[in-house]
Amino acid sequence: MIPLVTRSCYSFMRGTSQPQTLCKTARQLGYRQLALTDTDNLYGMWTFLTACRKESIIPIIGAEVTEPNSRKRVTCLVENEIGFRNLCQLLSRRHCDDDFQLTKALEELAVGLVVLVTDEQLLVHLHGLGILVAAALCRRPTEEGRRLRRVARQFEVPAVAVPDSYFSTPGEYDLHRVLRAIDGNTSLSRLAKDQVDHPEAWLASPAEYKSRFSIWPEVIENSHILAKRLSFTGPQWGIVLPPYGGPGDKSPVDLLRQAAYEGAQCRYGIPLTTAVVDRLEHELVTIERMGFSSYFLVVRDIVRPVGIGSGPLICGRGSGAASLVAYCLGITNVCPMKHNLYFERFLNPGRTDPPDIDIDFAWDERDDILAGVLDKFGDHAAMVSSHILFQPRMAIRETAKVFGLADGEIGRITKRLSHFRHGLGKGDDWLSHLHSMPEMGQLDLPDPWLEILDFSRRMIGFPRYLSVHPGGVIITPRPVAEYVPVQYAPKGVPIIHWDKDSAEEAGLVKIDLLGNRSLGVIRDALANGRKNGVYIDTDHWEPEDDQATQATISRGGTMGCFYIESPAMRLLQQKARDASFEQVVLQSSIIRPAANNWIREYVRRLHGGSWPPLHPVVEEVLSETYGIMVYQEDVSRVAVALAGFSHVEADELRKVMAKKHRHRIMGDYRQRFAKGARSRGASEEVIERLWQMMQSFSGYSFCKPHSASYARVSFQAGYLKTHLPAEFMAAVLSNQGGFYSTFAYVSEARRLGLVLLHPNVNKSELRWQGRRKELQVGLMAVRGLSRKTMQQIVEKRRQAMFASVADFLERVNPPEDELRQLVMAGGLDSIAAHQDRSLILWEAARRQKDRNGKIKGSLFRAGSIVLPTLPKTPKRQKLRREFQALEFLCTCHPLSQLQDRLENSGRIMACNLFQNVGRMVRLAGWLITGKTVGTKHGETMQFLTFEDESGVAETVFFPTAYRRFSSLLESGRPYILHGRVEEEFGVVTLNVEYAGRL
Repeated sequence: MIPLVTRSCYSFMRGTSQPQTLCKTARQLGYRQLALTDTDNLYGMWTFLTACRKESIIPIIGAEVTEPNSRKRVTCLVENEIGFRNLCQLLSRRHCDDDFQLTKALEELAVGLVVLVTDEQLLVHLHGLGILVAAALCRRPTEEGRRLRRVARQFEVPAVAVPDSYFSTPGEYDLHRVLRAIDGNTSLSRLAKDQVDHPEAWLASPAEYKSRFSIWPEVIENSHILAKRLSFTGPQWGIVLPPYGGPGDKSPVDLLRQAAYEGAQCRYGIPLTTAVVDRLEHELVTIERMGFSSYFLVVRDIVRPVGIGSGPLICGRGSGAASLVAYCLGITNVCPMKHNLYFERFLNPGRTDPPDIDIDFAWDERDDILAGVLDKFGDHAAMVSSHILFQPRMAIRETAKVFGLADGEIGRITKRLSHFRHGLGKGDDWLSHLHSMPEMGQLDLPDPWLEILDFSRRMIGFPRYLSVHPGGVIITPRPVAEYVPVQYAPKGVPIIHWDKDSAEEAGLVKIDLLGNRSLGVIRDALANGRKNGVYIDTDHWEPEDDQATQATISRGGTMGCFYIESPAMRLLQQKARDASFEQVVLQSSIIRPAANNWIREYVRRLHGGSWPPLHPVVEEVLSETYGIMVYQEDVSRVAVALAGFSHVEADELRKVMAKKHRHRIMGDYRQRFAKGARSRGASEEVIERLWQMMQSFSGYSFCKPHSASYARVSFQAGYLKTHLPAEFMAAVLSNQGGFYSTFAYVSEARRLGLVLLHPNVNKSELRWQGRRKELQVGLMAVRGLSRKTMQQIVEKRRQAMFASVADFLERVNPPEDELRQLVMAGGLDSIAAHQDRSLILWEAARRQKDRNGKIKGSLFRAGSIVLPTLPKTPKRQKLRREFQALEFLCTCHPLSQLQDRLENSGRIMACNLFQNVGRMVRLAGWLITGKTVGTKHGETMQFLTFEDESGVAETVFFPTAYRRFSSLLESGRPYILHGRVEEEFGVVTLNVEYAGRL
């Protein structure tokens, strides 16, 4: 028998097997052909095809299609390319048409499909329409099956035996029940019988089915006959590029050439140099040969509203930033000639996968850009989906709920798992790992936690639901639904069934239109500067050449600056003490987590440290990066130069290192690399050292064009922070993004010498505003203040300034809870005639009572109102309430209010750490951010950032300290730290041995 109806975990919250597991099980059972027919989707199709190749199984592509609010369902199997196109459209209609009717849709879209039916009447009806149908007999002979087989024989329709499976093995039924309970938001004890599938819905062996259907042997044979018809094993479109219908009769090739030269003249002036012309011609010829002219033009049209002349508003990044054509079209903003970026990293004749150009827009403009693209291209455009998978905390939380545990009990466990990662062992090993985590402490895990954790482990990595990719868009020559099923996301945008990796494997070219908060920061800082009379000519802005900006970066003063503000990056800047554009580009790429050892070596070599050449060829390839592989393309270039890889093979190796092609076997590449390197005289020691350097590219890493694009934005931010600090910090705080909290950015503003002005109903806008050395807190900073109230304050103020508290209450009349927050933040201080904030609240309460008629006569209309004498609010209580309303203080650091606790602590200030290198010291600090990492020995440690009134301190909690103190460390709290001050490359850190709460 051939399994013609099987489902995987991509039948969300029903199926219990990954496609890889299903294929492996099928091969072990002796099957050589297998269908995947998940319910109403092709989500897992490319994962399934990859698994089939690995297991040497011939795939059959299909899907179960259901009719909403009906029991009608069929299974459609693809016979040929037309059938695949029709299945995609059928599934799209199933998801997108409110009045979808299964039989009506099949009338139009059944060509190229074999339709398996389990209902007698539906079988007769579809057969009468001339559709190729078969009767599906599920799992074993039943009375319903007998009737269906009888009808099939009457109408000369083949009857076939199908496993109709949701599980790979019988042991997965209990997991199926847990998934169904989670999906139904019910407990296991209340799970109804009709909510779960049959316990026999597992994939049995061919012998088992042969035995079950021994009374009807022809239904087994029919499955083989039918499978032979299903020769389609996946689409073979090649690269599917977006079409371009430009003006006039010119071809995309001619239009691109014209646009590129016009853009070059804008970028470089007239006449163009020979170098520019030569590079343009080289790229244009390559683009034409590869058929990508229309692609460039489509992307150009998308960014044109914010292209050349609006450089700070977009960031074209990725390997596409190496293209001079892209630069001349305004798609990117880094000159590839000036910064020695290689076009072949983006496009070369040997490249077989789609190119991609990633474009960042200001985060609050991106949705409008996307909406414009989807509206312009209609059903020829859709967004890529993201498959949201069960992660450990989600799996544990949702499983515990269906076991009936209370939220408090569940939170007691899950809140300690913030750093837990998936794939850390199985069964008891997984539980042992949980017990070994310092965050878990001595936490007791009574029944049924052992069972909960086991179920959770089994579902980690299963898809939970479909979401929208952050910005991936595909545009196709024919309607998208002819290539891949489409459905609508909850936010109303069309999305395809495949994630970004599957879309790439299918050949669908993805254009990433992403949101970047830092571009919003730069935009707003420039606008705030113009409002204050400072104009920056962004058409000729070269912030990377500004010496003052370089000085800011080299001392690590980059909190708020895109990509170079993390503690690790700021420490690297301080150690390097070189903020030239080339070094910032390099640092932006080498900062990846797996390259920690090479980061230290880079700094040593940067400061003149010598190193033995690994191999003459390698030294030549890596001459600009101090003999270290820094960029993705370095992996490819070394593989070509030293190991004799072709450019295509080397690019595949790079992708394997970046874990894009996980199905590739690293060991094979290791052997090929070693063999090629040996033939060129490399020793085993050199080969191993180079391979370890390559291994540091596992996970994420950057190509040089991408790093250069990021560095450009970093310099723009650094320039604005250096020359317009108030405007810049106001923009950072208004855009509510970045590595740090509002509290940390406020402290940074204070360190820059800026004076924070309380929220003020007569001065504050919704957003923060900066001018000279002042930073006006925006109304948005007041916790709990609704947008409606904020807008009303601004609108009423435009009519006339608020003259008094009574005037404000009369005209705005905010809800009581919002008013309280606004008063406690200081928002009414300027109109309260020096009244205590408690008195303002009393006045508001009396007014509210008067409005409700509880007090006869208005105290506020009479000019002689006498306010009561209330005790003045103590300063600490006033500041505590202000902190609750804002989560920061405008006039001081919270630690300054803890002097009674710190008076005899013997602490030093953060700014004095450098004077105490090698000594044990005490430091009081407010925890603002942190990062948990694993050591090479498998232990856990933390890098935490604290601040006090004087500055920022970077600390290290090695495994011993981490185990002792990790459970008490929370961001946004003060601590007393005891540890040794250590120095490396002129930068100090505190190695913490003791931590306690203040």
